[in-house]
Amino acid sequence: MIELFATDKLKELYPRVQRFVQEELIPMEMSLLHGTRNEVEDGLERLRIKAKSLGFWAPYLPENEGGLGLSLVEFAQLSELLAMTPLGHYALNCQAPDIGNIELLEKYAADNLKHAFLEPLIQGKIRSCFSMTEPDFAGSNPVQMGTTAVLQGNEWVINGHKWFTSSADGAAFAIVMAVTDPAASPYQRASMILVPTDTPGFNLVRNIPIMGEAGFGYVSHAEIKYENCRVPGENIIGKPGMGFLLAQERLGPGRIHHCMRWIGISERALDLMCQRAASRDMGDGTKLGHKQTIQNWIAESRASINAARYMVLHAAHKMDQEGTKAARLEISTIKFFVADVMMTVLDRAIQTHGALGITDDLVLSWWYRHERGARIYDGPDEVHKASLAKSILKNYGLNQGS
Repeated sequence: MIELFATDKLKELYPRVQRFVQEELIPMEMSLLHGTRNEVEDGLERLRIKAKSLGFWAPYLPENEGGLGLSLVEFAQLSELLAMTPLGHYALNCQAPDIGNIELLEKYAADNLKHAFLEPLIQGKIRSCFSMTEPDFAGSNPVQMGTTAVLQGNEWVINGHKWFTSSADGAAFAIVMAVTDPAASPYQRASMILVPTDTPGFNLVRNIPIMGEAGFGYVSHAEIKYENCRVPGENIIGKPGMGFLLAQERLGPGRIHHCMRWIGISERALDLMCQRAASRDMGDGTKLGHKQTIQNWIAESRASINAARYMVLHAAHKMDQEGTKAARLEISTIKFFVADVMMTVLDRAIQTHGALGITDDLVLSWWYRHERGARIYDGPDEVHKASLAKSILKNYGLNQGS
């Protein structure tokens, strides 16, 4: 918790959540990460019940909707704390993609959709997924899309091929991005439509192996084919043609959430690296931490994490005060900067542990597999760097067409 950004509410809440993470979540981490599906899901449910009883549930939501009413800056700091373990965000019902879908449905869904899907999602009775990325089109250009939704009578008929629909395994519904008006301008061609996963034509082909691990449940990424999948016309989110706008609105806060999660992962990795450096005996009374290379890694990691944290909180503060559009460049900057910090610190921590670092006896290897995608999803690093550079160069009179 950063004193500069520490509100009275956060000062009361932060140490309580910190104890929950250290005393309840981290001790269960390895057994849940490597247990059977039933063991994992039963264990996670017990943790969620505990989190609810302690009053930690859905901290990002307004109090009148069952949350804690935290601002983005407040939640960002709590999010870092929760990210010290892979179980943290799920235990408090603020994991992706559910948190983004909740915010989207809360603002744009019709009342009947809110009653049927949003309310149980907030309560943690169901999970959801977000279906946008396609294998046949570059994810770095989200206006390119092959999935279509055609209105026939009072039903949308959806056809298309998606993948990396995260958490689809076991989800109750998907929010699908599909082209509804091919003749419209590129940014108004697509819409978002809610599709219950038990709808005929919603076909989960597989959970995609990530560096050899397909996973299950909310820690998975599915390939899905929509084949004449029919849903009511009223299942559209917002209005036709708003898909790209909603995607951008959803991604703004989402990138803040991701970045603070990556900082929490970096902090845990640094802690494990320091523990190893201080305890690993190299012989003749020499510890690993006496080696200058290890000392350099620790110092550089500490400086990079601190810098990343302040950059993210600055972006979150600007979003709180001025909105997502005003903070667009700050969001692009933290997206590639913090992802790189996290992967660098993880790599150093693994190297410091030697052979142990690449085993599943530590959480480091799990993160290395699952977080390498941080430099790709929600816009690859190269796209965000190009956007920032173009904006800077405009101040020097250089205009670029693409």
